[in-house]
Amino acid sequence: MVPAAATTPPERPTWWVRLLAAIPMPVLYGFARLLAWLAFRVFPYRPHVVRENLRIAFPELDEAGLRALMRDYYRGFAQVLVEIIKSARISPDELRRRVRLINADEVRAVLAAGSPVLLVAAHQCNWEWMLHALTLELGWPVDAAYKPLVNPWAEREMRALRGRFGSRLVPAQQLLPDILRRGRMVRAIAMVADQEPTKSERRHWTRFLNRDSAFYMGPEEIARATRFPVFFAAMRRTGRGFYEVALEPLAAAGEQLAPGELTERYVRRVEQQIREAPADWPWSHKRWKLKKSVYGR
Repeated sequence: MVPAAATTPPERPTWWVRLLAAIPMPVLYGFARLLAWLAFRVFPYRPHVVRENLRIAFPELDEAGLRALMRDYYRGFAQVLVEIIKSARISPDELRRRVRLINADEVRAVLAAGSPVLLVAAHQCNWEWMLHALTLELGWPVDAAYKPLVNPWAEREMRALRGRFGSRLVPAQQLLPDILRRGRMVRAIAMVADQEPTKSERRHWTRFLNRDSAFYMGPEEIARATRFPVFFAAMRRTGRGFYEVALEPLAAAGEQLAPGELTERYVRRVEQQIREAPADWPWSHKRWKLKKSVYGR
């Protein structure tokens, strides 16, 4: 086990974010319940997007089942929002208590043997706390790919929150050059890859949640270029504010795969995870903007 790589200390979140983060968790969860009620019933947040996404993904649901799942989604999403705010003050011990890392021995063994690893995840549950848990528990440096925010203040705050426990943040567009530049330095490289690619990015088309869906091929391209082993980080909610993260092998180091096969493995595992706990995926996101009839190449 080695300490995290020395980096420039992250900026602190602004004073009022830290003030909000000082509120006890039960009170924050009470606020989350109010926020979810407002977003679901009073000032609906993207209700047509949520309903349409769920209706297509789960055609077997009747109206009552659909509304129940929508309600659970808004509740879970509001809880994640206040948990992210709590990241500004939560202690390492409290974070470890709330996010348990399981099945991590194989990843640690690969790192201890001197090889970097690629960890891929989905926007399931609280992916921000997942990054914190990996940074605290793996025992090796963690580089995390992220998409910079347009608003300068929001970008600064999110970098301060995400880097609080020592993870090194790398803009997604710079990730592969950064990986190649740092070579075989032992570290975990973490990325979330279930978002839709841009029109200019290479993409893999497949069926996902009953739709033709384009997927970003970054993890596959990185694995091919580096020959690093790939693991899927599966997160599940075990209670309000409590989670487990399991690290599952997705591709061996240097494994020879047909084009698109690693991405397909990832997509199938993401869909399985969503169907096991559908309320914990961001259904309000406009995920299906690209149409295969137009961009299907």
